[in-house]
Amino acid sequence: MSDLRAASGASAPVAVLLVEDDEVIRKTVGMALERYGYTVTVAGDGLTGLELFRDGRHDLLLLDVMLPGLDGIGLCRRVRETSPVPILMMSARADSLDVVSGLEAGADDYVVKPVDTAVLVARIRSLLRRATFSAEAEEPEKPGSGLVIGDLRIDTDGLEVFRDGRQVALTPTELRLLLEFAANPGIVLDRQTLLRNVWDYGWDGDSRVVDLCVQRLRRKVGADRIETVRGFGYKLRR
Repeated sequence: MSDLRAASGASAPVAVLLVEDDEVIRKTVGMALERYGYTVTVAGDGLTGLELFRDGRHDLLLLDVMLPGLDGIGLCRRVRETSPVPILMMSARADSLDVVSGLEAGADDYVVKPVDTAVLVARIRSLLRRATFSAEAEEPEKPGSGLVIGDLRIDTDGLEVFRDGRQVALTPTELRLLLEFAANPGIVLDRQTLLRNVWDYGWDGDSRVVDLCVQRLRRKVGADRIETVRGFGYKLRR
């Protein structure tokens, strides 16, 4: 579990690992985040970023898609092998395949370069709220707490998910998405509702983040557990 002390109200600042090969962007974004009180560690390539991630404690990763050596998508996959830490991807084009590839690799969200500082900080705060929500709920399970949906059991107090008795590893975003579905079983939830309630978007966001997170969640909890209602959204099958 990453160190979320600052996000949960403690004194230590949130630690961000920024991996960006463009020196100007790296310095500009790093300085902007430091002005907001974040501690920023930087790397100019994917392999160095992976080494820094493994050697340190980071609360959030901010990764450029196009990196020398190990690209951002590959770095995201390597991180996801061992950690649910929030990951925000940066892409030069909003319509790029890189965005889709990054989200499929396990990223929680993305921003388009050039990055607007206010938007970037809002996205970071949203990701940290989701991660803090998961971390703060790590307490002893209360007797009888939880939901059972087919072969799926959701411990709503300890925030753990089990399928056929085996624990399922979910990222904070995937967990929030599943809990949103579980709170509305059999009810169709449109993408904008999910963006608002899960991603904390106060504006219309890119629905691809919803679609791809649903795909990742299906692979973990069962492909038929979340049904697509064409033209409307998704619903959890009871």
